[in-house]
Amino acid sequence: MSKLVANAVMFQIGWFACVLGGTGPWLLVPMAILCVHFFWISSWAAEGKLVVTVVLAGAAIDSFLMQMGVFEFPGESKLVPLWLAVLWAMLALTLNHCLAWTARPLWLASLLGAISGPLSYFAGAALADVSLPMEPLPTFLILAAVWAITFPLLHGFAHIYRQQWLVKQMAQKN
Repeated sequence: MSKLVANAVMFQIGWFACVLGGTGPWLLVPMAILCVHFFWISSWAAEGKLVVTVVLAGAAIDSFLMQMGVFEFPGESKLVPLWLAVLWAMLALTLNHCLAWTARPLWLASLLGAISGPLSYFAGAALADVSLPMEPLPTFLILAAVWAITFPLLHGFAHIYRQQWLVKQMAQKN
Protein backbone atom coordinates (compact mmCIF):
# COMPACT_ATOMS: atom_id res chain seq x y z
CA MET A 1 0.00 0.00 0.00
CA SER A 2 2.84 2.41 0.78
CA LYS A 3 4.25 1.95 -2.73
CA LEU A 4 0.87 2.80 -4.26
CA VAL A 5 0.65 5.98 -2.19
CA ALA A 6 4.27 6.84 -3.03
CA ASN A 7 3.50 6.24 -6.72
CA ALA A 8 0.53 8.63 -6.59
CA VAL A 9 2.45 11.29 -4.66
CA MET A 10 5.44 11.04 -7.00
CA PHE A 11 3.13 11.42 -10.00
CA GLN A 12 1.63 14.59 -8.54
CA ILE A 13 5.06 16.02 -7.73
CA GLY A 14 6.25 15.14 -11.25
CA TRP A 15 3.12 16.68 -12.79
CA PHE A 16 3.65 19.99 -10.97
CA ALA A 17 7.39 20.01 -11.73
CA CYS A 18 6.70 19.52 -15.45
CA VAL A 19 3.84 22.01 -15.69
CA LEU A 20 5.31 24.73 -13.49
CA GLY A 21 8.97 24.17 -14.32
CA GLY A 22 8.76 23.86 -18.08
CA THR A 23 12.06 22.94 -19.68
CA GLY A 24 14.27 24.34 -16.92
CA PRO A 25 16.09 22.51 -14.16
CA TRP A 26 12.74 21.45 -12.69
CA LEU A 27 12.79 18.59 -15.20
CA LEU A 28 15.38 16.99 -12.94
CA VAL A 29 12.53 16.29 -10.49
CA PRO A 30 10.63 13.91 -12.82
CA MET A 31 13.95 12.36 -13.85
CA ALA A 32 14.63 11.64 -10.17
CA ILE A 33 11.11 10.26 -9.84
CA LEU A 34 11.77 7.90 -12.76
CA CYS A 35 14.92 6.66 -11.03
CA VAL A 36 13.16 6.17 -7.68
CA HIS A 37 10.32 4.35 -9.42
CA PHE A 38 12.63 1.98 -11.26
CA PHE A 39 14.74 1.23 -8.18
CA TRP A 40 12.03 0.99 -5.52
CA ILE A 41 8.56 0.49 -6.98
CA SER A 42 9.28 -1.45 -10.16
CA SER A 43 12.14 -1.85 -12.62
CA TRP A 44 13.18 -0.67 -16.05
CA ALA A 45 13.05 -4.26 -17.25
CA ALA A 46 9.43 -4.59 -16.13
CA GLU A 47 8.12 -1.20 -17.26
CA GLY A 48 10.64 0.46 -19.55
CA LYS A 49 8.84 -0.60 -22.72
CA LEU A 50 5.59 0.82 -21.34
CA VAL A 51 7.18 4.16 -20.49
CA VAL A 52 8.72 4.49 -23.96
CA THR A 53 5.45 3.50 -25.65
CA VAL A 54 3.38 5.96 -23.61
CA VAL A 55 5.85 8.81 -24.18
CA LEU A 56 5.91 8.22 -27.95
CA ALA A 57 2.14 7.77 -28.22
CA GLY A 58 1.42 10.72 -25.95
CA ALA A 59 3.84 13.06 -27.69
CA ALA A 60 2.32 12.07 -31.05
CA ILE A 61 -1.23 12.64 -29.79
CA ASP A 62 -0.39 16.00 -28.25
CA SER A 63 1.59 17.06 -31.33
CA PHE A 64 -1.45 16.23 -33.46
CA LEU A 65 -3.76 18.16 -31.11
CA MET A 66 -1.33 21.08 -31.24
CA GLN A 67 -1.35 21.01 -35.06
CA MET A 68 -5.16 20.92 -34.97
CA GLY A 69 -5.18 24.11 -32.88
CA VAL A 70 -6.54 22.59 -29.66
CA PHE A 71 -3.66 24.12 -27.70
CA GLU A 72 -0.64 26.29 -28.42
CA PHE A 73 2.81 26.65 -26.93
CA PRO A 74 5.15 29.60 -27.32
CA GLY A 75 7.58 29.32 -30.20
CA GLU A 76 7.44 27.76 -33.62
CA SER A 77 7.98 24.08 -32.83
CA LYS A 78 5.82 21.50 -34.58
CA LEU A 79 6.28 19.10 -31.66
CA VAL A 80 5.23 19.39 -28.06
CA PRO A 81 7.77 20.70 -25.55
CA LEU A 82 9.98 18.28 -23.66
CA TRP A 83 8.18 18.87 -20.36
CA LEU A 84 4.92 17.57 -21.87
CA ALA A 85 6.60 14.42 -23.18
CA VAL A 86 8.11 13.87 -19.71
CA LEU A 87 4.63 14.29 -18.25
CA TRP A 88 3.53 11.31 -20.34
CA ALA A 89 6.35 9.30 -18.76
CA MET A 90 4.98 10.27 -15.34
CA LEU A 91 1.56 8.95 -16.39
CA ALA A 92 3.09 5.69 -17.61
CA LEU A 93 4.52 5.06 -14.15
CA THR A 94 1.02 5.00 -12.67
CA LEU A 95 -0.71 2.57 -15.04
CA ASN A 96 0.43 -0.61 -13.27
CA HIS A 97 0.32 0.94 -9.83
CA CYS A 98 -1.88 3.68 -8.35
CA LEU A 99 -4.10 3.87 -11.46
CA ALA A 100 -4.29 0.12 -12.10
CA TRP A 101 -7.81 0.07 -10.64
CA THR A 102 -8.99 2.30 -13.51
CA ALA A 103 -8.28 -0.32 -16.19
CA ARG A 104 -11.31 -2.56 -15.68
CA PRO A 105 -14.02 -2.50 -16.72
CA LEU A 106 -13.16 -0.90 -20.03
CA TRP A 107 -16.00 1.61 -19.80
CA LEU A 108 -14.53 2.88 -16.51
CA ALA A 109 -11.16 3.56 -18.11
CA SER A 110 -12.91 5.33 -20.96
CA LEU A 111 -15.13 7.40 -18.66
CA LEU A 112 -12.27 8.37 -16.36
CA GLY A 113 -10.12 9.26 -19.35
CA ALA A 114 -12.91 11.40 -20.82
CA ILE A 115 -13.20 13.34 -17.55
CA SER A 116 -9.70 13.45 -16.08
CA GLY A 117 -7.81 13.95 -19.35
CA PRO A 118 -9.44 17.27 -20.28
CA LEU A 119 -9.39 18.47 -16.67
CA SER A 120 -5.64 17.87 -16.55
CA TYR A 121 -5.15 19.87 -19.75
CA PHE A 122 -7.26 22.76 -18.47
CA ALA A 123 -5.37 22.76 -15.14
CA GLY A 124 -2.02 22.56 -16.93
CA ALA A 125 -2.95 25.39 -19.29
CA ALA A 126 -3.93 27.57 -16.34
CA LEU A 127 -0.55 26.97 -14.66
CA ALA A 128 1.82 26.75 -17.63
CA ASP A 129 2.53 28.87 -20.67
CA VAL A 130 -0.08 27.07 -22.75
CA SER A 131 -3.07 28.61 -24.46
CA LEU A 132 -6.32 26.95 -25.41
CA PRO A 133 -7.40 29.06 -28.41
CA MET A 134 -10.74 27.35 -29.00
CA GLU A 135 -13.85 27.86 -26.90
CA PRO A 136 -13.83 25.81 -23.67
CA LEU A 137 -16.70 23.45 -24.56
CA PRO A 138 -15.32 22.29 -27.96
CA THR A 139 -11.87 21.96 -26.39
CA PHE A 140 -13.27 19.84 -23.57
CA LEU A 141 -15.28 17.66 -25.96
CA ILE A 142 -12.31 17.06 -28.29
CA LEU A 143 -10.03 16.19 -25.37
CA ALA A 144 -12.74 14.01 -23.81
CA ALA A 145 -13.12 12.03 -27.04
CA VAL A 146 -9.35 11.64 -27.41
CA TRP A 147 -8.91 10.54 -23.80
CA ALA A 148 -11.92 8.22 -23.83
CA ILE A 149 -9.93 6.24 -26.41
CA THR A 150 -6.37 6.93 -25.25
CA PHE A 151 -6.68 5.96 -21.58
CA PRO A 152 -8.06 2.44 -22.25
CA LEU A 153 -5.42 1.99 -24.97
CA LEU A 154 -2.64 2.91 -22.55
CA HIS A 155 -4.06 0.43 -20.06
CA GLY A 156 -4.10 -2.13 -22.88
CA PHE A 157 -0.40 -1.60 -23.50
CA ALA A 158 0.25 -1.87 -19.75
CA HIS A 159 -1.63 -5.17 -19.63
CA ILE A 160 0.12 -6.64 -22.68
CA TYR A 161 3.59 -5.64 -21.47
CA ARG A 162 2.84 -6.85 -17.93
CA GLN A 163 1.78 -10.26 -19.33
CA GLN A 164 4.92 -10.42 -21.48
CA TRP A 165 7.04 -9.63 -18.42
CA LEU A 166 5.33 -12.36 -16.36
CA VAL A 167 5.81 -14.93 -19.13
CA LYS A 168 9.47 -13.96 -19.41
CA GLN A 169 9.92 -14.24 -15.63
CA MET A 170 8.26 -17.67 -15.56
CA ALA A 171 10.46 -18.87 -18.46
CA GLN A 172 13.60 -17.73 -16.65
CA LYS A 173 12.59 -19.69 -13.53
CA ASN A 174 12.21 -22.92 -15.51
